Amino acid sequence: MNIWIVLKLLGALALLMYGMKSMSESLQKLAGSQLRHVLGAMTTNRFTGVLAGMFVTAAVQSSTATTLMTVSFVNTGLLTLVQAISVIMGAHIGTTVTAWIMSLGFSFNITDFVFPGFFLAIVLIYMKKRRIIGDFVFGVAFLFLGLCSMKEAGFSIMENQEAKDAIQAFFQNFNESGFWYSFFFLFWGMVLTLCVQSSAAIMAITMTLCCAGVLHIDQGVMLVLGENIGTTITVNIVALRANTMARRAAFAHLGINVFGVTWALILLKPFVNLVCSIVGYDSTLTDPSAAGYSANLAKSAMTLAAFHTLFNIVNTFLLIWFIPYIERFVCWAINSKKTVDEEEDFRLHFITSGLMKTPELSVLEAHKEIRSYANRMQRMFGMVRELLIEKDKQKFGKLFSRIEKYESISDNMEVEIAKYLNQISSAHLSDDTKQKICAMIREISELESIGDACYNIARTINRKVSGNKDHFTENQYQHLHQMMELSNTALTQMNELMAGRKEAFNVNRTFNIENEINNYRNQLKSQNINDINDHKYSYAVGTIYMDIISECEKLGDYVVNVVEARMGIRN
Repeated sequence: MNIWIVLKLLGALALLMYGMKSMSESLQKLAGSQLRHVLGAMTTNRFTGVLAGMFVTAAVQSSTATTLMTVSFVNTGLLTLVQAISVIMGAHIGTTVTAWIMSLGFSFNITDFVFPGFFLAIVLIYMKKRRIIGDFVFGVAFLFLGLCSMKEAGFSIMENQEAKDAIQAFFQNFNESGFWYSFFFLFWGMVLTLCVQSSAAIMAITMTLCCAGVLHIDQGVMLVLGENIGTTITVNIVALRANTMARRAAFAHLGINVFGVTWALILLKPFVNLVCSIVGYDSTLTDPSAAGYSANLAKSAMTLAAFHTLFNIVNTFLLIWFIPYIERFVCWAINSKKTVDEEEDFRLHFITSGLMKTPELSVLEAHKEIRSYANRMQRMFGMVRELLIEKDKQKFGKLFSRIEKYESISDNMEVEIAKYLNQISSAHLSDDTKQKICAMIREISELESIGDACYNIARTINRKVSGNKDHFTENQYQHLHQMMELSNTALTQMNELMAGRKEAFNVNRTFNIENEINNYRNQLKSQNINDINDHKYSYAVGTIYMDIISECEKLGDYVVNVVEARMGIRN
Protein backbone atom coordinates (compact mmCIF):
# COMPACT_ATOMS: atom_id res chain seq x y z
CA MET A 1 0.00 0.00 0.00
CA ASN A 2 1.20 3.50 -0.80
CA ILE A 3 2.80 4.98 2.32
CA TRP A 4 1.07 8.31 1.64
CA ILE A 5 -2.36 6.69 1.95
CA VAL A 6 -1.38 5.32 5.37
CA LEU A 7 -0.07 8.71 6.48
CA LYS A 8 -3.25 10.37 5.23
CA LEU A 9 -5.35 7.92 7.25
CA LEU A 10 -3.31 8.61 10.40
CA GLY A 11 -3.49 12.36 9.89
CA ALA A 12 -7.24 12.20 9.31
CA LEU A 13 -7.59 10.14 12.48
CA ALA A 14 -5.64 12.80 14.40
CA LEU A 15 -7.96 15.53 13.04
CA LEU A 16 -11.01 13.52 14.05
CA MET A 17 -9.72 12.90 17.59
CA TYR A 18 -8.80 16.56 18.02
CA GLY A 19 -12.23 17.61 16.75
CA MET A 20 -13.98 15.27 19.20
CA LYS A 21 -11.85 16.54 22.09
CA SER A 22 -12.47 20.19 21.19
CA MET A 23 -16.22 19.59 20.87
CA SER A 24 -16.42 17.82 24.23
CA GLU A 25 -14.38 20.43 26.10
CA SER A 26 -16.27 23.40 24.67
CA LEU A 27 -19.66 21.82 25.36
CA GLN A 28 -18.68 21.15 28.97
CA LYS A 29 -17.50 24.76 29.32
CA LEU A 30 -20.82 25.99 27.93
CA ALA A 31 -22.84 23.77 30.25
CA GLY A 32 -20.54 24.28 33.24
CA SER A 33 -21.84 22.97 36.52
CA GLN A 34 -25.35 22.49 35.08
CA LEU A 35 -24.32 19.03 33.84
CA ARG A 36 -23.38 18.02 37.36
CA HIS A 37 -26.68 19.40 38.67
CA VAL A 38 -28.57 17.38 36.03
CA LEU A 39 -26.83 14.19 37.14
CA GLY A 40 -27.63 14.96 40.75
CA ALA A 41 -31.27 15.93 40.16
CA MET A 42 -32.36 13.42 37.49
CA THR A 43 -31.47 10.24 39.35
CA THR A 44 -34.54 9.79 41.54
CA ASN A 45 -35.04 6.31 40.05
CA ARG A 46 -33.33 3.99 37.57
CA PHE A 47 -35.30 5.28 34.57
CA THR A 48 -34.56 8.97 35.15
CA GLY A 49 -30.95 7.95 35.82
CA VAL A 50 -30.75 6.39 32.36
CA LEU A 51 -32.27 9.52 30.82
CA ALA A 52 -29.77 11.69 32.71
CA GLY A 53 -26.86 9.61 31.43
CA MET A 54 -28.19 9.82 27.86
CA PHE A 55 -28.75 13.59 28.04
CA VAL A 56 -25.38 14.46 29.55
CA THR A 57 -23.38 12.15 27.27
CA ALA A 58 -25.19 13.35 24.15
CA ALA A 59 -24.54 16.93 25.28
CA VAL A 60 -20.81 16.60 25.94
CA GLN A 61 -20.15 13.91 23.29
CA SER A 62 -18.06 11.88 25.72
CA SER A 63 -19.22 8.84 27.66
CA THR A 64 -15.84 8.89 29.44
CA ALA A 65 -16.56 12.35 30.86
CA THR A 66 -20.02 11.25 32.03
CA THR A 67 -18.64 8.08 33.60
CA LEU A 68 -15.88 9.97 35.41
CA MET A 69 -18.35 12.53 36.77
CA THR A 70 -20.61 9.69 37.90
CA VAL A 71 -17.80 7.81 39.63
CA SER A 72 -16.70 11.04 41.28
CA PHE A 73 -20.23 11.61 42.63
CA VAL A 74 -20.31 8.07 44.02
CA ASN A 75 -17.04 8.76 45.83
CA THR A 76 -18.49 11.76 47.62
CA GLY A 77 -21.89 10.20 48.35
CA LEU A 78 -23.87 12.47 45.99
CA LEU A 79 -24.99 9.39 44.06
CA THR A 80 -25.58 5.86 45.27
CA LEU A 81 -24.07 2.96 43.36
CA VAL A 82 -27.54 2.02 42.08
CA GLN A 83 -28.04 5.53 40.68
CA ALA A 84 -24.55 5.49 39.15
CA ILE A 85 -25.20 2.20 37.32
CA SER A 86 -28.35 3.63 35.72
CA VAL A 87 -26.45 6.76 34.62
CA ILE A 88 -23.71 4.59 33.10
CA MET A 89 -26.33 2.63 31.15
CA GLY A 90 -27.72 5.89 29.81
CA ALA A 91 -24.20 7.02 28.88
CA HIS A 92 -23.85 3.89 26.71
CA ILE A 93 -26.89 5.00 24.71
CA GLY A 94 -25.91 8.68 24.63
CA THR A 95 -22.47 7.95 23.21
CA THR A 96 -24.07 6.40 20.09
CA VAL A 97 -24.99 9.92 18.97
CA THR A 98 -21.32 10.32 18.04
CA ALA A 99 -21.56 7.37 15.64
CA TRP A 100 -24.58 8.95 13.92
CA ILE A 101 -22.73 12.25 13.55
CA MET A 102 -19.83 10.42 11.91
CA SER A 103 -22.14 8.42 9.66
CA LEU A 104 -23.33 11.73 8.17
CA GLY A 105 -19.78 12.38 7.01
CA PHE A 106 -19.79 9.08 5.13
CA SER A 107 -23.33 9.36 3.79
CA PHE A 108 -22.86 12.56 1.76
CA ASN A 109 -20.15 15.07 0.88
CA ILE A 110 -19.91 17.73 3.58
CA THR A 111 -16.56 19.20 2.51
CA ASP A 112 -18.31 22.30 1.18
CA PHE A 113 -19.52 23.12 4.71
CA VAL A 114 -16.21 22.47 6.51
CA PHE A 115 -14.21 25.49 5.40
CA PRO A 116 -17.02 28.03 5.93
CA GLY A 117 -17.26 26.41 9.39
CA PHE A 118 -13.60 27.20 10.03
CA PHE A 119 -14.14 30.82 9.01
CA LEU A 120 -17.21 31.15 11.24
CA ALA A 121 -15.28 29.58 14.13
CA ILE A 122 -12.35 32.02 13.93
CA VAL A 123 -14.76 34.97 13.82
CA LEU A 124 -16.52 33.70 16.96
CA ILE A 125 -13.21 33.08 18.74
CA TYR A 126 -12.12 36.68 18.18
CA MET A 127 -15.48 37.78 19.62
CA LYS A 128 -14.49 37.30 23.25
CA LYS A 129 -18.00 36.50 24.50
CA ARG A 130 -18.48 33.85 21.80
CA ARG A 131 -15.05 32.19 22.13
CA ILE A 132 -16.35 28.89 23.55
CA ILE A 133 -18.95 28.59 20.77
CA GLY A 134 -16.15 29.21 18.28
CA ASP A 135 -14.15 26.36 19.85
CA PHE A 136 -17.17 24.09 19.44
CA VAL A 137 -17.60 25.03 15.76
CA PHE A 138 -13.87 24.45 15.23
CA GLY A 139 -14.25 21.01 16.79
CA VAL A 140 -17.18 20.12 14.52
CA ALA A 141 -15.27 21.36 11.46
CA PHE A 142 -12.15 19.37 12.38
CA LEU A 143 -14.31 16.29 13.02
CA PHE A 144 -15.93 16.41 9.60
CA LEU A 145 -12.66 17.33 7.87
CA GLY A 146 -11.09 14.25 9.45
CA LEU A 147 -14.02 12.10 8.32
CA CYS A 148 -13.84 13.47 4.77
CA SER A 149 -10.10 12.83 4.65
CA MET A 150 -10.60 9.28 5.95
CA LYS A 151 -13.28 8.67 3.33
CA GLU A 152 -10.96 9.95 0.58
CA ALA A 153 -8.19 7.70 1.84
CA GLY A 154 -10.62 4.76 1.78
CA PHE A 155 -11.57 5.51 -1.83
CA SER A 156 -7.86 5.77 -2.67
CA ILE A 157 -7.48 2.23 -1.41
CA MET A 158 -10.35 1.11 -3.63
CA GLU A 159 -8.72 2.78 -6.66
CA ASN A 160 -5.41 1.06 -5.90
CA GLN A 161 -6.35 -2.48 -6.98
CA GLU A 162 -3.18 -4.07 -5.63
CA ALA A 163 -3.63 -2.57 -2.15
CA LYS A 164 -7.36 -3.37 -2.15
CA ASP A 165 -6.74 -7.00 -3.12
CA ALA A 166 -4.10 -7.40 -0.41
CA ILE A 167 -6.36 -6.02 2.32
CA GLN A 168 -9.38 -8.00 1.15
CA ALA A 169 -7.31 -11.19 0.98
CA PHE A 170 -6.25 -10.63 4.60
CA PHE A 171 -9.79 -10.10 5.85
CA GLN A 172 -11.18 -12.99 3.77
CA ASN A 173 -9.10 -15.34 5.91
CA PHE A 174 -11.55 -14.55 8.70
CA ASN A 175 -14.78 -14.58 6.71
CA GLU A 176 -15.79 -18.03 7.85
CA SER A 177 -18.40 -18.19 10.58
CA GLY A 178 -17.25 -19.45 13.94
CA PHE A 179 -16.35 -18.26 17.40
CA TRP A 180 -12.61 -17.86 16.84
CA TYR A 181 -13.04 -15.89 13.62
CA SER A 182 -15.53 -13.57 15.31
CA PHE A 183 -13.31 -13.35 18.38
CA PHE A 184 -10.39 -12.11 16.22
CA PHE A 185 -12.21 -8.88 15.32
CA LEU A 186 -13.74 -8.57 18.78
CA PHE A 187 -10.27 -8.80 20.30
CA TRP A 188 -8.74 -6.22 17.97
CA GLY A 189 -11.64 -3.85 18.55
CA MET A 190 -10.83 -4.04 22.28
CA VAL A 191 -7.06 -3.66 21.80
CA LEU A 192 -7.25 -0.73 19.37
CA THR A 193 -9.74 1.15 21.57
CA LEU A 194 -7.53 0.55 24.59
CA CYS A 195 -4.48 1.87 22.73
CA VAL A 196 -6.15 4.93 21.19
CA GLN A 197 -8.40 5.54 24.25
CA SER A 198 -11.20 6.64 21.96
CA SER A 199 -13.99 4.33 20.79
CA ALA A 200 -15.14 7.10 18.43
CA ALA A 201 -11.79 7.01 16.60
CA ILE A 202 -11.94 3.24 16.11
CA MET A 203 -15.57 3.53 15.03
CA ALA A 204 -14.49 6.02 12.35
CA ILE A 205 -11.77 3.62 11.11
CA THR A 206 -14.30 0.78 11.04
CA MET A 207 -16.75 2.90 9.03
CA THR A 208 -13.97 3.86 6.62
CA LEU A 209 -12.97 0.25 5.96
CA CYS A 210 -16.59 -0.86 5.51
CA CYS A 211 -17.46 2.05 3.22
CA ALA A 212 -14.30 1.33 1.19
CA GLY A 213 -15.50 -2.23 0.65
CA VAL A 214 -12.44 -3.88 2.20
CA LEU A 215 -14.22 -4.96 5.39
CA HIS A 216 -17.49 -6.89 5.46
CA ILE A 217 -20.28 -5.54 7.64
CA ASP A 218 -20.19 -8.64 9.87
CA GLN A 219 -16.53 -7.98 10.64
CA GLY A 220 -17.27 -4.30 11.23
CA VAL A 221 -19.98 -5.25 13.71
CA MET A 222 -17.51 -7.40 15.68
CA LEU A 223 -15.07 -4.48 15.83
CA VAL A 224 -17.90 -2.30 17.20
CA LEU A 225 -18.63 -4.88 19.91
CA GLY A 226 -14.93 -4.97 20.78
CA GLU A 227 -14.90 -1.18 21.04
CA ASN A 228 -17.72 -1.34 23.61
CA ILE A 229 -15.57 -3.50 25.90
CA GLY A 230 -12.30 -1.67 25.17
CA THR A 231 -13.67 1.69 26.25
CA THR A 232 -14.53 0.24 29.70
CA ILE A 233 -11.13 -1.37 30.30
CA THR A 234 -9.38 2.00 30.35
CA VAL A 235 -11.78 3.29 33.02
CA ASN A 236 -11.14 0.18 35.13
CA ILE A 237 -7.37 0.62 34.87
CA VAL A 238 -7.64 4.21 36.07
CA ALA A 239 -10.07 3.18 38.85
CA LEU A 240 -7.41 0.88 40.34
CA ARG A 241 -6.00 3.98 42.06
CA ALA A 242 -9.39 5.11 43.31
CA ASN A 243 -11.42 4.03 46.34
CA THR A 244 -13.68 0.98 46.63
CA MET A 245 -16.88 2.67 45.40
CA ALA A 246 -15.12 4.01 42.32
CA ARG A 247 -13.77 0.56 41.49
CA ARG A 248 -17.24 -0.92 41.89
CA ALA A 249 -18.80 1.65 39.53
CA ALA A 250 -16.06 1.04 36.96
CA PHE A 251 -16.49 -2.73 37.28
CA ALA A 252 -20.25 -2.36 36.73
CA HIS A 253 -19.41 -0.35 33.61
CA LEU A 254 -17.34 -3.29 32.33
CA GLY A 255 -19.85 -5.95 33.39
CA ILE A 256 -22.77 -4.27 31.61
CA ASN A 257 -20.92 -4.25 28.28
CA VAL A 258 -19.49 -7.76 28.69
CA PHE A 259 -23.03 -9.08 29.28
CA GLY A 260 -24.26 -7.20 26.22
CA VAL A 261 -21.51 -8.53 23.97
CA THR A 262 -22.21 -12.06 25.22
CA TRP A 263 -25.88 -12.09 24.20
CA ALA A 264 -25.03 -10.21 20.99
CA LEU A 265 -22.59 -12.98 20.01
CA ILE A 266 -25.23 -15.63 20.66
CA LEU A 267 -27.86 -13.80 18.58
CA LEU A 268 -25.41 -12.14 16.20
CA LYS A 269 -26.76 -13.30 12.83
CA PRO A 270 -30.47 -12.53 13.38
CA PHE A 271 -29.63 -9.30 15.19
CA VAL A 272 -27.38 -8.04 12.36
CA ASN A 273 -30.01 -9.06 9.78
CA LEU A 274 -32.62 -7.08 11.71
CA VAL A 275 -30.44 -3.95 11.69
CA CYS A 276 -29.65 -4.37 7.98
CA SER A 277 -33.34 -4.70 7.14
CA ILE A 278 -34.14 -1.53 9.12
CA VAL A 279 -31.44 0.50 7.33
CA GLY A 280 -32.03 -1.15 3.94
CA TYR A 281 -28.52 -2.57 3.67
CA ASP A 282 -27.97 -5.81 1.70
CA SER A 283 -25.15 -7.75 3.40
CA THR A 284 -25.14 -10.35 0.60
CA LEU A 285 -24.29 -7.80 -2.10
CA THR A 286 -20.50 -8.22 -2.30
CA ASP A 287 -19.87 -8.15 -6.07
CA PRO A 288 -18.43 -4.74 -7.11
CA SER A 289 -19.81 -5.18 -10.63
CA ALA A 290 -23.37 -5.77 -9.41
CA ALA A 291 -25.99 -3.06 -9.84
CA GLY A 292 -26.46 -0.91 -6.75
CA TYR A 293 -23.20 -2.06 -5.14
CA SER A 294 -21.85 1.48 -4.56
CA ALA A 295 -25.18 2.78 -3.21
CA ASN A 296 -25.42 -0.21 -0.87
CA LEU A 297 -21.82 0.30 0.29
CA ALA A 298 -22.58 3.92 1.16
CA LYS A 299 -25.07 2.65 3.76
CA SER A 300 -22.36 0.78 5.69
CA ALA A 301 -21.65 3.66 8.06
CA MET A 302 -25.34 4.15 8.84
CA THR A 303 -25.72 0.39 9.41
CA LEU A 304 -22.88 0.38 11.94
CA ALA A 305 -24.34 3.42 13.72
CA ALA A 306 -27.78 1.77 13.82
CA PHE A 307 -26.29 -1.47 15.17
CA HIS A 308 -24.38 0.46 17.85
CA THR A 309 -27.52 2.31 18.98
CA LEU A 310 -29.88 -0.68 18.88
CA PHE A 311 -27.35 -2.88 20.71
CA ASN A 312 -27.03 -0.41 23.60
CA ILE A 313 -30.78 0.26 23.79
CA VAL A 314 -31.61 -3.46 23.94
CA ASN A 315 -28.82 -4.11 26.44
CA THR A 316 -30.06 -1.31 28.70
CA PHE A 317 -33.66 -2.54 28.42
CA LEU A 318 -32.57 -6.05 29.44
CA LEU A 319 -30.46 -4.94 32.41
CA ILE A 320 -32.37 -1.96 33.82
CA TRP A 321 -34.68 -4.30 35.75
CA PHE A 322 -31.71 -5.96 37.45
CA ILE A 323 -29.76 -2.90 38.63
CA PRO A 324 -30.10 -3.78 42.36
CA TYR A 325 -28.70 -7.24 41.62
CA ILE A 326 -25.84 -5.74 39.61
CA GLU A 327 -25.03 -3.58 42.63
CA ARG A 328 -24.96 -6.63 44.91
CA PHE A 329 -22.73 -8.49 42.48
CA VAL A 330 -20.12 -5.74 42.14
CA CYS A 331 -20.13 -5.21 45.93
CA TRP A 332 -19.50 -8.95 46.34
CA ALA A 333 -16.81 -8.98 43.65
CA ILE A 334 -14.95 -5.95 45.04
CA ASN A 335 -14.82 -6.08 48.82
CA SER A 336 -13.94 -3.07 50.94
CA LYS A 337 -10.67 -4.04 52.57
CA LYS A 338 -9.40 -1.12 54.59
CA THR A 339 -6.17 -1.40 56.47
CA VAL A 340 -5.63 0.31 59.79
CA ASP A 341 -3.13 2.72 58.31
CA GLU A 342 -4.96 3.35 55.02
CA GLU A 343 -5.79 6.96 55.92
CA GLU A 344 -2.14 7.53 56.81
CA ASP A 345 -0.85 6.41 53.40
CA PHE A 346 -0.12 9.14 50.90
CA ARG A 347 -2.56 8.53 48.07
CA LEU A 348 -4.67 10.98 46.11
CA HIS A 349 -8.22 9.64 46.05
CA PHE A 350 -9.91 11.74 43.38
CA ILE A 351 -7.13 12.97 41.09
CA THR A 352 -6.24 10.26 38.60
CA SER A 353 -4.18 10.17 35.42
CA GLY A 354 -4.32 8.08 32.28
CA LEU A 355 -7.47 9.47 30.68
CA MET A 356 -8.03 12.55 28.56
CA LYS A 357 -10.19 14.66 30.87
CA THR A 358 -11.53 18.13 30.23
CA PRO A 359 -10.38 21.06 32.40
CA GLU A 360 -13.88 21.52 33.86
CA LEU A 361 -13.99 17.92 35.09
CA SER A 362 -10.40 18.14 36.30
CA VAL A 363 -11.28 21.18 38.43
CA LEU A 364 -14.10 19.20 40.03
CA GLU A 365 -11.66 16.39 40.88
CA ALA A 366 -9.14 18.85 42.31
CA HIS A 367 -11.81 20.47 44.48
CA LYS A 368 -12.74 17.10 45.97
CA GLU A 369 -9.09 16.30 46.61
CA ILE A 370 -8.69 19.62 48.43
CA ARG A 371 -11.75 18.83 50.51
CA SER A 372 -10.14 15.50 51.46
CA TYR A 373 -6.94 17.43 52.27
CA ALA A 374 -8.86 19.77 54.61
CA ASN A 375 -10.51 16.86 56.42
CA ARG A 376 -7.12 15.23 56.87
CA MET A 377 -5.74 18.38 58.47
CA GLN A 378 -8.57 18.42 61.01
CA ARG A 379 -7.83 14.78 61.86
CA MET A 380 -4.21 15.78 62.36
CA PHE A 381 -5.25 18.52 64.76
CA GLY A 382 -7.35 15.96 66.64
CA MET A 383 -4.19 13.89 67.17
CA VAL A 384 -2.41 16.96 68.53
CA ARG A 385 -5.20 17.42 71.09
CA GLU A 386 -4.81 13.76 72.11
CA LEU A 387 -1.05 14.24 72.39
CA LEU A 388 -1.52 17.03 74.95
CA ILE A 389 -3.30 14.72 77.42
CA GLU A 390 -1.44 11.46 76.70
CA LYS A 391 0.48 10.28 79.78
CA ASP A 392 1.76 6.89 78.58
CA LYS A 393 5.22 7.38 77.03
CA GLN A 394 4.90 4.50 74.56
CA LYS A 395 1.50 5.69 73.28
CA PHE A 396 2.81 9.25 73.24
CA GLY A 397 5.72 8.22 71.00
CA LYS A 398 3.43 6.37 68.55
CA LEU A 399 1.03 9.29 68.39
CA PHE A 400 3.83 11.77 67.77
CA SER A 401 5.15 9.53 64.95
CA ARG A 402 1.68 9.54 63.35
CA ILE A 403 1.60 13.33 63.49
CA GLU A 404 5.04 13.45 61.84
CA LYS A 405 3.72 11.17 59.10
CA TYR A 406 0.70 13.40 58.58
CA GLU A 407 2.97 16.43 58.23
CA SER A 408 4.88 14.63 55.48
CA ILE A 409 1.60 13.69 53.79
CA SER A 410 0.49 17.32 53.99
CA ASP A 411 3.63 18.50 52.19
CA ASN A 412 3.25 15.83 49.48
CA MET A 413 -0.43 16.59 48.93
CA GLU A 414 0.29 20.29 48.45
CA VAL A 415 2.97 19.51 45.84
CA GLU A 416 0.89 16.95 43.92
CA ILE A 417 -2.33 18.98 43.87
CA ALA A 418 -0.40 22.11 42.83
CA LYS A 419 1.28 20.16 40.04
CA TYR A 420 -2.11 18.90 38.86
CA LEU A 421 -3.60 22.41 38.93
CA ASN A 422 -0.66 23.75 36.93
CA GLN A 423 -1.29 21.09 34.29
CA ILE A 424 -4.93 22.13 34.07
CA SER A 425 -4.02 25.81 33.83
CA SER A 426 -1.96 25.14 30.69
CA ALA A 427 -5.18 24.32 28.82
CA HIS A 428 -7.58 26.79 27.21
CA LEU A 429 -9.82 27.77 30.14
CA SER A 430 -12.82 29.95 30.76
CA ASP A 431 -12.31 33.00 33.00
CA ASP A 432 -14.41 31.40 35.74
CA THR A 433 -12.23 28.27 35.71
CA LYS A 434 -9.05 30.34 35.89
CA GLN A 435 -10.35 32.09 39.02
CA LYS A 436 -11.23 28.73 40.58
CA ILE A 437 -7.70 27.40 39.97
CA CYS A 438 -6.10 30.51 41.51
CA ALA A 439 -8.33 30.12 44.57
CA MET A 440 -7.46 26.43 44.85
CA ILE A 441 -3.73 27.10 44.75
CA ARG A 442 -4.19 29.59 47.60
CA GLU A 443 -6.29 27.03 49.53
CA ILE A 444 -3.69 24.25 49.39
CA SER A 445 -0.93 26.64 50.42
CA GLU A 446 -2.90 27.64 53.52
CA LEU A 447 -3.86 24.02 54.28
CA GLU A 448 -0.19 23.08 54.23
CA SER A 449 0.42 25.90 56.71
CA ILE A 450 -2.27 24.40 58.96
CA GLY A 451 -0.36 21.12 58.83
CA ASP A 452 2.86 22.96 59.77
CA ALA A 453 1.09 24.65 62.70
CA CYS A 454 -0.20 21.28 63.95
CA TYR A 455 3.28 19.79 63.70
CA ASN A 456 4.82 22.78 65.49
CA ILE A 457 2.37 22.35 68.39
CA ALA A 458 3.18 18.63 68.55
CA ARG A 459 6.92 19.35 68.59
CA THR A 460 6.46 21.89 71.37
CA ILE A 461 4.52 19.35 73.45
CA ASN A 462 7.19 16.73 72.74
CA ARG A 463 9.91 19.19 73.79
CA LYS A 464 8.14 19.80 77.08
CA VAL A 465 7.62 16.07 77.79
CA SER A 466 11.18 15.05 76.89
CA GLY A 467 13.15 18.00 78.33
CA ASN A 468 11.19 19.60 81.14
CA LYS A 469 10.14 17.87 84.34
CA ASP A 470 7.69 20.64 85.27
CA HIS A 471 4.06 20.17 84.30
CA PHE A 472 1.39 22.59 83.20
CA THR A 473 -0.89 23.79 85.96
CA GLU A 474 -4.56 22.84 85.97
CA ASN A 475 -5.48 26.34 84.77
CA GLN A 476 -2.98 26.14 81.92
CA TYR A 477 -4.48 22.81 80.77
CA GLN A 478 -7.96 24.35 80.87
CA HIS A 479 -6.82 27.35 78.84
CA LEU A 480 -5.05 25.12 76.29
CA HIS A 481 -8.12 22.91 75.89
CA GLN A 482 -10.34 25.94 75.45
CA MET A 483 -8.00 27.46 72.85
CA MET A 484 -7.80 24.14 70.98
CA GLU A 485 -11.58 23.82 71.09
CA LEU A 486 -11.90 27.23 69.44
CA SER A 487 -9.33 26.23 66.80
CA ASN A 488 -11.16 22.95 66.15
CA THR A 489 -14.45 24.85 65.77
CA ALA A 490 -12.78 27.03 63.15
CA LEU A 491 -11.57 23.89 61.32
CA THR A 492 -15.08 22.43 61.45
CA GLN A 493 -16.50 25.62 59.93
CA MET A 494 -13.87 25.45 57.19
CA ASN A 495 -14.73 21.84 56.32
CA GLU A 496 -18.44 22.63 56.25
CA LEU A 497 -17.68 25.26 53.63
CA MET A 498 -15.47 22.90 51.61
CA ALA A 499 -18.19 20.23 51.62
CA GLY A 500 -21.15 22.48 50.80
CA ARG A 501 -22.12 25.40 48.60
CA LYS A 502 -20.46 28.69 49.41
CA GLU A 503 -23.72 30.59 48.76
CA ALA A 504 -25.23 28.93 51.84
CA PHE A 505 -22.21 29.55 54.07
CA ASN A 506 -22.19 32.35 56.64
CA VAL A 507 -18.62 33.63 56.54
CA ASN A 508 -19.20 35.91 59.55
CA ARG A 509 -19.17 32.88 61.85
CA THR A 510 -15.57 32.14 60.84
CA PHE A 511 -14.56 35.76 61.37
CA ASN A 512 -16.22 35.76 64.79
CA ILE A 513 -14.33 32.64 65.83
CA GLU A 514 -11.07 34.20 64.66
CA ASN A 515 -11.80 37.29 66.80
CA GLU A 516 -12.49 35.04 69.78
CA ILE A 517 -9.18 33.24 69.23
CA ASN A 518 -7.26 36.53 68.91
CA ASN A 519 -8.86 38.05 72.02
CA TYR A 520 -8.32 34.89 74.03
CA ARG A 521 -4.67 34.76 72.93
CA ASN A 522 -4.16 38.38 74.05
CA GLN A 523 -5.86 37.67 77.36
CA LEU A 524 -3.71 34.59 78.02
CA LYS A 525 -0.55 36.44 77.02
CA SER A 526 -1.15 39.13 79.65
CA GLN A 527 -2.18 36.57 82.26
CA ASN A 528 0.93 34.45 81.53
CA ILE A 529 3.24 37.36 82.41
CA ASN A 530 1.39 37.93 85.68
CA ASP A 531 1.46 34.22 86.59
CA ILE A 532 5.23 33.99 85.97
CA ASN A 533 5.78 37.08 88.14
CA ASP A 534 3.62 35.47 90.84
CA HIS A 535 5.78 32.30 90.58
CA LYS A 536 2.81 30.08 89.75
CA TYR A 537 5.06 28.26 87.26
CA SER A 538 8.51 28.66 85.78
CA TYR A 539 9.46 30.91 82.88
CA ALA A 540 10.38 27.84 80.77
CA VAL A 541 6.91 26.30 81.23
CA GLY A 542 5.31 29.68 80.49
CA THR A 543 7.30 29.95 77.23
CA ILE A 544 6.20 26.50 76.04
CA TYR A 545 2.64 27.27 77.10
CA MET A 546 2.54 30.50 75.06
CA ASP A 547 4.22 28.81 72.06
CA ILE A 548 1.27 26.41 71.88
CA ILE A 549 -1.24 29.25 72.31
CA SER A 550 0.47 31.29 69.56
CA GLU A 551 0.50 28.36 67.11
CA CYS A 552 -3.21 27.82 67.72
CA GLU A 553 -3.79 31.49 66.93
CA LYS A 554 -1.74 31.16 63.73
CA LEU A 555 -3.73 28.06 62.79
CA GLY A 556 -6.91 30.14 63.13
CA ASP A 557 -5.46 32.73 60.75
CA TYR A 558 -4.67 30.03 58.18
CA VAL A 559 -8.24 28.72 58.46
CA VAL A 560 -9.59 32.21 57.72
CA ASN A 561 -7.30 32.42 54.68
CA VAL A 562 -8.70 29.12 53.34
CA VAL A 563 -12.26 30.35 53.86
CA GLU A 564 -11.51 33.67 52.12
CA ALA A 565 -9.95 31.85 49.17
CA ARG A 566 -12.96 29.56 48.85
CA MET A 567 -15.42 32.46 49.12
CA GLY A 568 -13.45 34.56 46.64
CA ILE A 569 -12.63 37.23 49.21
CA ARG A 570 -9.36 39.01 48.50
CA ASN A 571 -7.09 40.39 51.19
